[in-house]
Amino acid sequence: MIKVPFVSFEVMHSEISDEINNKFNEVFKKNWFIQGTEVEQFEKEFADYCGVKYCIGCGNGLDALYLILKGYGIGEGDEVIVPSNTFIATALAVSYVGATPVLVEPVMEQYLIDPTKIEEKITKNTKAIMAVALYGQACDMNALRAIADKYGLKLIEDAAQAHGSTHNGKRVGSLGDAAGFSFYPGKNLGALGDSGAVVTNDKELAEKIRALGNYGSDYKYHHIYQGNNSRLDEMQAAFLRIKLKKLDIWNGERRRIAKRYLNEINHPDVKLPVEVEGNEHVYHVFAIRTDYRDSLEAHLEENGIGVNKHYPIPIHMQGAYTSLNIKKGELPIAEEISETELSIPMYYGMTDEEISAVIQSINEWKR
Repeated sequence: MIKVPFVSFEVMHSEISDEINNKFNEVFKKNWFIQGTEVEQFEKEFADYCGVKYCIGCGNGLDALYLILKGYGIGEGDEVIVPSNTFIATALAVSYVGATPVLVEPVMEQYLIDPTKIEEKITKNTKAIMAVALYGQACDMNALRAIADKYGLKLIEDAAQAHGSTHNGKRVGSLGDAAGFSFYPGKNLGALGDSGAVVTNDKELAEKIRALGNYGSDYKYHHIYQGNNSRLDEMQAAFLRIKLKKLDIWNGERRRIAKRYLNEINHPDVKLPVEVEGNEHVYHVFAIRTDYRDSLEAHLEENGIGVNKHYPIPIHMQGAYTSLNIKKGELPIAEEISETELSIPMYYGMTDEEISAVIQSINEWKR
């Protein structure tokens, strides 16, 4: 029996291990670990990659979203539209600035926020729409931009799962007013620890975010905001620079694996993800759905196939968000996705034999 882990960095990291070790030694010998040349170069390279003017490194993806909201002055009494099916960090960023997340249902087959359901949730307190490029592809950004412009809202991308993805030929990160990225190790572009970044074309916002993430300081011991400490460190920036050069190759391999899954998984009880027209999906997660998830999960695990569930408890049913007073059944699409979604192996370095093992195991499943 071939065992296939849910995720593995082994092949990816073995291919760049010499570069990583050399870069570690280089940075280590410089004895400069915060706000140095590696961060400066990565910020320039990642901004260029995304097709924007500015990139500001920070501590993690949650901080990136928080800093964007804080930079726009969103806070107490304000509301931000977020999808009802996303990782809790999207909502937490809104809560951290003192605002309220307003949950909007997705299009079931896409897992992406449904633009047709947004306007009914907009009030005089709404300040922004948070568009989550969930699992690796962009939302309908043209529709979201039209709504944002109509109501004078900021359009913010939560791009934590979509590094390198494109929408109508433009990279995720360049599609809204600002975007937050996570470089958590498991991401398509992952550091070797926590880190993140904000990208934007807004110079004023970029300068404010850079200060906010550095204790509110625009230069040493001069503090213009009540900021916090959220900075991308030199070592992680150095590693990310190496990985960024490989990202398109790695994403291409994910798309190749996804194509096989989409063409060859043919079980009648399994629903496959949909790539929206105009998008280039980078498949951070390959999310399937079935009404018999427990059965399929047990079958795959018995056959040595690693799986995961994204996300088994929706935000409105988490103890952290009882204050939203949303009862079970009020967001049925998010609830159905949470009860039926199962993620199967998707990572650079999967062999054809391993891909075939996943496909065969799913197709042979008897519920």
